[in-house]
Amino acid sequence: MVQPHPFGAWSLLPPLLAIMLAILTRRAMLSLFLGVWSGGVLIAWDNAESTLDIAAVPFVGVIEAFGWIVASFGDDTFHAEIITFTFLLGAGIALTWRMGGSIAIARAATDRVDSHRRVGLAAWLLGLVWFFDDYANTAIVGSAVKDIADEMRMSREKLAYILDSTAAPVATFGISSWVAFQISLIQNEYQNIDGETPSAVATFLWSIPFNVYCLLALLMVLIVVLTRRDFGEMLTAETRARDTGNVTREDATPLQSMKEDLGEPVVEDPLVRTFVVPVAALVIVVMGGAAITGFQAAGVTPAEAASGGDALITLVDNVDFTGALVWGSFAMVATAVAMSLYYGVMDLEESMETVLDGFGIMLTAVSILVLAWSIGTVAEVLETGRYVTDIAAGFITPTLLPVVVLLTTAVIAFSIGTSWGTMGIVTPVAIPLAYEVGNGSPEVLALAVGTVFSGAIFGDHCSPISDTTILSSTFAGADHIDHVRTQLYYAVTVISVALMVYLAYGLFGLSPFVLVPLGAVLLVGLVYALSELDAGRKNVSAKPFAGAQRREASGDD
Repeated sequence: MVQPHPFGAWSLLPPLLAIMLAILTRRAMLSLFLGVWSGGVLIAWDNAESTLDIAAVPFVGVIEAFGWIVASFGDDTFHAEIITFTFLLGAGIALTWRMGGSIAIARAATDRVDSHRRVGLAAWLLGLVWFFDDYANTAIVGSAVKDIADEMRMSREKLAYILDSTAAPVATFGISSWVAFQISLIQNEYQNIDGETPSAVATFLWSIPFNVYCLLALLMVLIVVLTRRDFGEMLTAETRARDTGNVTREDATPLQSMKEDLGEPVVEDPLVRTFVVPVAALVIVVMGGAAITGFQAAGVTPAEAASGGDALITLVDNVDFTGALVWGSFAMVATAVAMSLYYGVMDLEESMETVLDGFGIMLTAVSILVLAWSIGTVAEVLETGRYVTDIAAGFITPTLLPVVVLLTTAVIAFSIGTSWGTMGIVTPVAIPLAYEVGNGSPEVLALAVGTVFSGAIFGDHCSPISDTTILSSTFAGADHIDHVRTQLYYAVTVISVALMVYLAYGLFGLSPFVLVPLGAVLLVGLVYALSELDAGRKNVSAKPFAGAQRREASGDD
């Protein structure tokens, strides 16, 4: 029996208010705070017992809001670690910038990465390589590519889209904290099912071809990069960058700007190693630290892990990725400071001032992250996810199972801004439903799992209160709301094709190995059609950078 929901449709108000205000006003922090405050108002109103209490509701709402905001800093170790990682990474990036490492990398790469297309392709390939964590993915790839992208006149919105649409999707397929979390969710639900089930690992592996949105999102980036075709607000942004050289909108507010916040590099002839070595320290310590924590906590040997099976899954499940990110980012800072002193680029005092400046460039991103987490807490208190899930459960049939699960998951992820939180909400409902609807079929269970992951990532991509979306804007140096608005067109295109794939599966039972390639062909056709249609409407080229090589793109004579 479904329990009555304490707030009903009102539980949707805080996240939807924050999202709509953010998109309409382009003021992310103000919009998020008002969303959190509205949740406090709902709680205060529900607890009011007298006229005096009702009159005090707006003020009590402020108290509730700041309680959630303060809790987001320290009550959750994960949040504290991500904040520390973000600040330290900002310091590392600031040090490499002041030493000229970022510019040296850009100069070294321009002989090979000499066109708009190649910059996009390099960012996409790097995004596939750094599969172990989505946060590290956006930070490392964004830092490595941003200056080259600026030289090729790639809009910051386009770079943010590439970062965002490779980071989380690719992390759902590789050896990462995402995969460990996904498998743990499946295993938890299988323990509650009174009947025979496949292994959680087998279900996860079979869910990969059903994770249609993530597969097509990765392909969409490649299609857009190779064809150089854009549509929607991205076409406007790319045309602006090509024609004017302005990689951001004139009155945009990027979440970080190196030149404005840190000034020019302090050396005229920078060395590539001043970028490569600190980043290598970050990667080595993160990977090494993750492996050490996994082996220690899981109690398995390297030989057992190498053999695969349950030992490998136990290892991945016990890896402390966020802790490793903190250690790695500190290693990056320490290495950069040591190199700065060794090469005489800056003395110790200047290095420490640069570290503090690096903290400063991340302040806006961290503020938005904290408010986004606070919105997630509000949604948890108001049981927003359960409200949406309870409504959707009444519509599920065998044919509509993937479509309903996808849309439900997407709405929840869009509303609360977290893929992991959404998966945690929906998986306990989707797996038992799939088991019942599919009579215990392993394929139907895998379908449900893949669909949950797809919907969660899509909603996360579209939501301005998503942490991964915020970090993609940060490390691309883009205006956050501009990133959300431009990416929305592409994400909706991909999810539309994914819906057709899921509906075709429900109606005809065709294999995903047939349907996903057909979806890919449809996606290519849509990119061509929508780019031509939008270009005609705006009277611009559908391929702003067709044929643009280094000299043309950079404005050189």
